[in-house]
Amino acid sequence: MKNSTIESFSGIRKAGSIASAALDEVTKIIKPGIKTNEIDKICFEFINDNGAYSAPLFYRGFPKSCCTSPNHIVCHGIPKDKVLNEGDIVNVDVTAIKDGWHGDTSRMFFVGDVSVKAKKLVSTTYESMNKAIKILKDGIHIGDIGHTIQKHVESQGFSVVRDFCGHGIGKIFHQLPNILHFGEPKSGERLKSGMVFTIEPMINEGEYGTKLLNDGWTAVTKDKKLSAQFEHTVGITDEGYEIFTLSKKGLDFPPYQT
Repeated sequence: MKNSTIESFSGIRKAGSIASAALDEVTKIIKPGIKTNEIDKICFEFINDNGAYSAPLFYRGFPKSCCTSPNHIVCHGIPKDKVLNEGDIVNVDVTAIKDGWHGDTSRMFFVGDVSVKAKKLVSTTYESMNKAIKILKDGIHIGDIGHTIQKHVESQGFSVVRDFCGHGIGKIFHQLPNILHFGEPKSGERLKSGMVFTIEPMINEGEYGTKLLNDGWTAVTKDKKLSAQFEHTVGITDEGYEIFTLSKKGLDFPPYQT
């Protein structure tokens, strides 16, 4: 790899590790009765205690350090006094900035015991992300990523959100290429060694349509059915790929044993 790539991978690796570890901390507190503001406080303090900054905080006016998206919220939910109840599912999305580099990741969490349908949705979302990551290598097309996700998700009776996508990341939070989570094989730009981007499929229990709430951030399913998301920051290497945001504690999929 080129020296510039080695430098960027090293920086993103550090930022991704902090972001992932922040979600490890969140696993300790999620239970019925917790408020999403309390999740935000944990993320803010952990990221700062590790010499990094929260990328979402004040980004285009976003007021919090992480996104908390329970149940039918697809993404970009704003932490507040919302209480999580038994049976809820929630996505927590964090991005850390360390020495100018970004690491972006999200995970689903179960709040107590959740329904069979919710478990299937969450597992399908996780599987679709991992299937897409496993095909990553220099030379494949971006469309191959989306096709892999869409094929698996639709085979399980769920739908892929069209209104949001993964993105290039590095010193800048959101940049090209856009990584769609649906698409045709062998379509779009070819991946090249050194590229870094997120894969973050948002998968709905019902139809894929979404709408934006009046706060200008929170996206919800139009049919008010459940939505789930997982996200990793990944880099393309000469040998294949690297995941920068894996949990060092193995806390990658719920329910988490802490």
